Amino acid sequence: MITFKPAPENYGYRFVRTDVENCPEIPAVIDNVANVCRGTTIEFEGNEVRTTEHVLAALYGLQIDNCKIELNGPEPPVMDGSSMQFAKALVSAGLVEQEEPKNYLVIDETIEFHDPEKNVDIVALPLEGFRTTVMVDYKNPALGSQHSGLFDLEKEFLSDFAPCRTFCFLSEVEALANIGIIKGGDLDNAIVIVDKNMSQTELAMLAEKIGVGSSQLVLGENGILNNRKLRFKNEPARHKLLDLIGDIALLGMPLRAQILAARPGHASNVEFVKQLKKYADRNKLARQFQHEKKSGVIFDINAIQKILPHRYPFLLIDKIIEFKLDEKIVSTKNVTINEEFFQGHFPGNPIMPGVLIVEAMAQTGGIMMLNGNDNIHDMQVFFMGIDKARFRKPVVPGDTLVIEAIMTSRRRSVCQFDAKAYVRGDLVCEASLMATVMEKKSESQDSRPDSSPC
Repeated sequence: MITFKPAPENYGYRFVRTDVENCPEIPAVIDNVANVCRGTTIEFEGNEVRTTEHVLAALYGLQIDNCKIELNGPEPPVMDGSSMQFAKALVSAGLVEQEEPKNYLVIDETIEFHDPEKNVDIVALPLEGFRTTVMVDYKNPALGSQHSGLFDLEKEFLSDFAPCRTFCFLSEVEALANIGIIKGGDLDNAIVIVDKNMSQTELAMLAEKIGVGSSQLVLGENGILNNRKLRFKNEPARHKLLDLIGDIALLGMPLRAQILAARPGHASNVEFVKQLKKYADRNKLARQFQHEKKSGVIFDINAIQKILPHRYPFLLIDKIIEFKLDEKIVSTKNVTINEEFFQGHFPGNPIMPGVLIVEAMAQTGGIMMLNGNDNIHDMQVFFMGIDKARFRKPVVPGDTLVIEAIMTSRRRSVCQFDAKAYVRGDLVCEASLMATVMEKKSESQDSRPDSSPC
């Protein structure tokens, strides 16, 4: 039995095994995938749930973000091999809009997965919404080549994809029956495509192996065992798209991208979602604080003030315009005559102090170091060393500094990065910096780090 229950904001999808002592929760996330043999199995702390994809596809397809899924066994009911019954139950229960905004993963670059051995290709391309196209080709005349595309979850999922049933080939049924895996199987759980001829004697033997009456197996005249009717001409391709959606749900956030998949399966889907997860982790801080990127800005000054503790006159960067986790970050600083230091630093011929350029470099690198920390407000970046600092040209009012910091090494909480500052493409300053991330000290604590805060 399966029961869907409301869940609070930021809960995600979690299966609850009510048949196990203390009713353990198994979060439906990509890191918990344990097996992809004929379905996607997740496992957490020794408790597993098998064949999760049809339930998760129903949730994702209906754009539900948070749900508790209670099971009294290790696997959801197979039903008819589709997501339709799960989706209908969810729709009939009704949906409630929550206050927390959706945390979309927005794809800004091409992400590719290729398996040359299985000839599988899956690609994510930038797109404002969500769109998926799937092509299947098993080099089998019983099925042939098929494709399907979903362009609007809200309009198409429930009517055009949720009803699509899982499928397999008759030769696969025979192979599984020979090793005793599907004894007691229900032929209503899947579409069986006839890819080989079998005599009545062979069919009777197969029926005995899977535990059904011999009269229940008929090769059929439409290429489907027992002459079962397809719900759509390309139902197998649509079901592969449904499986892909169910596996994408393990990402843990809705996706804004166009997905193109050729010959996907659960193993390839999972590897592709792992790549999406790496991309999400790489842009974790960006997703938390970024504003709309119409102008190319990743973090504006409001976002920067949520990340760094610095304030005027010591907040020395204005925007972050490029950001790659543990690789590179680029900031800008508009230098104006209103800066306080110009009142006393070479009055009449104002020049920005070199030490403040280095400080701006450190603040830029500090944001890169804080990315990935869930509790960034409890953390602080401290300088540990400056090396090879060189000042090439003066920086004056009206200039715009473009600062590029590239991480060169990271060991636990200590990192080194090379930073360069440019004005109109000309190098004005460069330095190698070392810094560490530490928890903020309370005023009552006497210990202080042997370093200066960035």
